[in-house]
Amino acid sequence: MQESGTTASLRGIDSVDGTVAWASGTGGTVLRTTDGGLHWTACAIPDAATDGATLDFRGVQAWDAETAIVMASGPGEKSRLYKTTDGCKTWSLVFKNPDRDGFWDALYFEGSTFGWLLGDPVNGMFSLFVSDDAGKHWFRQSNKGLRVKPAAQGAFAASNSSLFAFGGLVVFGSGGSGGAFAYSGWQTEICLDDCSPEEAGLYGNKYKWNQQQVSIGKNTDFSGVFSIDARPEIPIARGYLSRYQVFVAVGGDYAKPNESYGTAAWSSDRGEHWTAATIQPHGYRSAVQWSESLKLWITVGTNGSDLSRDDGKTWQPLDNGNWNALSLPFVVGPNGRIARMNPAALADKK
Repeated sequence: MQESGTTASLRGIDSVDGTVAWASGTGGTVLRTTDGGLHWTACAIPDAATDGATLDFRGVQAWDAETAIVMASGPGEKSRLYKTTDGCKTWSLVFKNPDRDGFWDALYFEGSTFGWLLGDPVNGMFSLFVSDDAGKHWFRQSNKGLRVKPAAQGAFAASNSSLFAFGGLVVFGSGGSGGAFAYSGWQTEICLDDCSPEEAGLYGNKYKWNQQQVSIGKNTDFSGVFSIDARPEIPIARGYLSRYQVFVAVGGDYAKPNESYGTAAWSSDRGEHWTAATIQPHGYRSAVQWSESLKLWITVGTNGSDLSRDDGKTWQPLDNGNWNALSLPFVVGPNGRIARMNPAALADKK
C-alpha cells in the first residue's frame, strides 16, 4: 500500500513506465508520482476557480512526467477533457461534451497523437470521438455499426478501461439490459498524403464495425463488459503487432459485487468468438490487464483481484482488497487507495 494523501475515490490510473504515473478521481483530484509511488503529489485542480472541484475524473492518459490528459465523467458538460504540459501546475480545457444527454466512459491514446474517446449512446448511437493531434481537436464518429437500441446498451466508466486501440483497430465493451458485447472497428481505406478529416476517416465514414455478444453479466442495467484488453500471440516485431490477438474481457454486475457468475470471458481470434472462463474471478471485476513481464493477466474489482496464467480460461484469487482501476504496476480504489504490485508475491501463486 502507498500513501496517496487523499480520500478521493480513485478510478483513473496510468503508469508511464513504473516510475512516472498519474491517478485521478472524485472532487477534481489528480495525483502524480515521479518516484515509483514513494511520493504522490496532488496536482492543481482543473478549473478550480469555477466548478473543477465538483468534477469526477474517471480517466487519465499520460505521456511523461509533464504531459497528461484527464477525463471527467458526468452528465452533459460535466464530461470534459483537460490537458497539462507543465507537470499539472496548470490545465487547459481541450474538449467539452457537446451532448446534453451524453456521459463519457473511457479515454485511450495509442502512441503520442492518436486518441479515442467513448461515451454512452446519444440518439441511438454510441458516442465515439477520435483525435489525431494529441487531443487538441476531436471528431465525432458516425457509423451505422455504432447504432444500438435506445436504453438497452451502454458503456461503463468504472476504470477507464472499457476501450483500447492498436494498429488501426479500436475495441470497446458494453453492457445493459440488451446484453454484453464487444465492438471492434477498423479502417477499410487509408489516405496517406494531404488528407482532409473525411478522407482520413476521422468522421467514421471509412470504418467497419463488428459486434459480438460476450457471456458476461445477466442482461441488467448494471451488468456487462467493464474492461477489455489484448495481448499479441507472438511478440511485437519491427513495430507491428501480430495480426492475431488474444482478448480478455471482465465485468459482471456491479450491484452484486460478490457474485462470480459471468465475470470473465476470452477470445483467441481478435474478438470474433468469445468463451466464458471455466473458473471465473471471485466477483465483479472493473479492470483487466496483461502483464508482459509476468506472463499473466490480472483483474481487479471491489471485492479483490484475481490472476490468470492461461489467457483468461481460469482464474485464481489474489487478494480481497477494494479496487477500481489498474495500470501495472499500480492499482487504485476508493478512499484514496493506491498500491503497487509485488512481483515476488505473484510468482508464489502457482
